[in-house]
Amino acid sequence: MRKTLVLAGALVASLLAGAAEARELRLLGGFPENFVFTREIATPFIETLSRETGGSLSVTFTGPDAVPGLEQFEPVQAGAFDMLFTHPAYHAGTTPVGLSIDAIATDPEKRRSSGVIDFIDAHYRTLGMKLIAAPATGTKGFRYFLKQPVTGSPGLQGRKIRGTVSYHPMIEALGGSGVVMGGGDVYSALQTGVIDGAAWGLSGARDFKWNEVAGYMADPVFGQVGLMIFMNLDTWNDLADDERAAIERAALQLERDSIARFDELAAREKSDLLELGMKMTSFSREEAQRFEALWSNGVWAVAEKSAPGPVGELRELARGAGLTD
Repeated sequence: MRKTLVLAGALVASLLAGAAEARELRLLGGFPENFVFTREIATPFIETLSRETGGSLSVTFTGPDAVPGLEQFEPVQAGAFDMLFTHPAYHAGTTPVGLSIDAIATDPEKRRSSGVIDFIDAHYRTLGMKLIAAPATGTKGFRYFLKQPVTGSPGLQGRKIRGTVSYHPMIEALGGSGVVMGGGDVYSALQTGVIDGAAWGLSGARDFKWNEVAGYMADPVFGQVGLMIFMNLDTWNDLADDERAAIERAALQLERDSIARFDELAAREKSDLLELGMKMTSFSREEAQRFEALWSNGVWAVAEKSAPGPVGELRELARGAGLTD
């Protein structure tokens, strides 16, 4: 009996020790938990990480209802949260380097082999943050959602268009004016006439139900969306080597899988929005031919204005790898 009790006690102690070793990471996300970016990027990453670590690392998600998306960088930087899932344009006021990813082609292997990801990571480390992953949401990234169709040139003449700062040069070149706001505020702004349209990714408008307040999707699509997952640098440094290796494996898997997954989602969403009553509209051929250059040069211009040194270096690195103009 005594031997049995000793063995049982040892087993309980072992289980408790294993439980004590498990670490919970707090991830702050820029998009709601049920939103497509969270469902198709953050959630798969969390699940893959749990498998890769055998459960020794778990992640809890907190969304923008707790901390607005445009205000999330500093709490993670300060250690109030361990990780951040966001679009880098949301913290462009702190650093514009990350938003440059939207002007860099979405080849995950080439982004890493060329040193682009390492360069961005090194920059963020100086700010107390570690870049974990930079998954792209498809081969192409964006389109304009409009209350009224495009009828002339410039196609956005006189319209107020939602967009983070990286969109503004392109919006202005097309005759519009940019309005910065989070995706969750767009529905009411369209409904009340605060804005006339929104620049957004190819996935997500259906989740936000913009078809109820905006009648048109505009062609052509353009650019690419580079979302990012960061970790507080102290948290990263505090992890064991095998845990960091597991996170890197999960990040690579996420980057490789996300493009095809989002291409499929974008095609499905376009079909669904058309069935829900949205219609297609198109910019003029002359403007359409300029879209990629307007987008890429606009993103680089915004980034270089605030940080010409590092952004210029990053652009040359990406250009040398054939990833940007």
